Amino acid sequence: MVCEEKVFVSMDSNVLSHQLSKETLHGSLMDPAIESMNLLNEIAGRYPDAISMAAGRPYEEFFDVSLIHDYLEAYRDHLRSDRGMDDAGISRTLFQYGTTKGIISDLVARHLAVDENIETDPDSVVVTVGFQEALFLVLRTLRAGERDVLLAPTPTYVGLTGAALLTDTPVWPVQSTENGIDLDDLVHQLKRAQEQGARVRACYVTPSFANPTGTSMDLPARHRLLEVAAAHGVLLLEDNAYGLLGRDRLPTLKALDHAATVVYLGSFAKTGMPGARVGYVVADQHVTGGGLLADELAKLKGMLTVNTSPIAQAVIAGKLLLNDFSLVKANARETAIYQRNLHLTLGELTRRLGAVPGVTWNTPTGGFFITVTVPFVVDDELLEHAARDHGVLFTPMHHFYGGKDGFNQLRLSISLLDPRLIEEGVSRLAELVTARLP
Repeated sequence: MVCEEKVFVSMDSNVLSHQLSKETLHGSLMDPAIESMNLLNEIAGRYPDAISMAAGRPYEEFFDVSLIHDYLEAYRDHLRSDRGMDDAGISRTLFQYGTTKGIISDLVARHLAVDENIETDPDSVVVTVGFQEALFLVLRTLRAGERDVLLAPTPTYVGLTGAALLTDTPVWPVQSTENGIDLDDLVHQLKRAQEQGARVRACYVTPSFANPTGTSMDLPARHRLLEVAAAHGVLLLEDNAYGLLGRDRLPTLKALDHAATVVYLGSFAKTGMPGARVGYVVADQHVTGGGLLADELAKLKGMLTVNTSPIAQAVIAGKLLLNDFSLVKANARETAIYQRNLHLTLGELTRRLGAVPGVTWNTPTGGFFITVTVPFVVDDELLEHAARDHGVLFTPMHHFYGGKDGFNQLRLSISLLDPRLIEEGVSRLAELVTARLP
């Protein structure tokens, strides 16, 4: 079938206008996953009075515009005292494009050493426009041919699904357990790929407080995952967006990695400032012919975003400098709020729904999310009904399964709300659930 594009004349202006056919645009635009990030915003906009237990945004009560100026001043002092720059050099650093890898790579490396016990050369760090650019750069670099595939746990972060679509990277799902990615199924999928002639380039994983499930991997599972990856020559793409925000923190895969198996993907959205849109990737793997994987990523970044905003980087740098490079220290108040909200939400679920047959949930120890399982279908139609008739928002889990599973689960986010709204939000959710019970 040939999809033709047409030129038509506007009746209002008699101006020729070119009409595009969707079938001639990139295939990712037809995938439901691309729309899922906008769905919640659209429904929330239609029902502004609904309590949102959906969006995974950081707590807002400690936002203070004056801190931006403090952070910028701290970074200026650093450039002057530690790097010996004069006023002209400081102005150039902040106003000009800057290096593609970033102007704060050394400070990011110091932060990783302090908070995560990750020792890395700043040359291995590429500072990106948020986490999503880091993810896109890695997937685009690794996707070299039609045989290349990516493994990822199901359910998985919808941003991973979207980045894979944009880079034409097939994602093979790996089952999940209460202890994170199912390592036996991972081995099975690696063997299956070999039998089918596919080349697994990497496996995406979030070992700590994963989005969307909230689950974490214990220490033995982390060690075994590294062993499996090394034995099969597969990179691990470690997403640690929530790792600093919880109790019983375990070492990252990158801190345990002694074979350059892990590409570490970081974000300052949850721990620094989401509005700065600063992320990074640590890619210290050596590439045949010389150089690091980070150098290859920087080549692509130079043609995508050229560089990450120096002003935004300076704000994040200032926060690091004023907190001795520790975002654990910088987020102590926020982490206490998240822990309070997590325990309160779990308690309210028990109080309101603990005796309801077929309703269960997991019990994360950190991060933003709780997964609730119910004995009826949870889809986008139910979400709109919940917002309109019960005044509560959540995220249907099927979005994290690529629309292929998870239709009896929902994700609750605990990060934005105060105790009163949590109690009322769970109360409204309980009304919805009991009304839907068979």
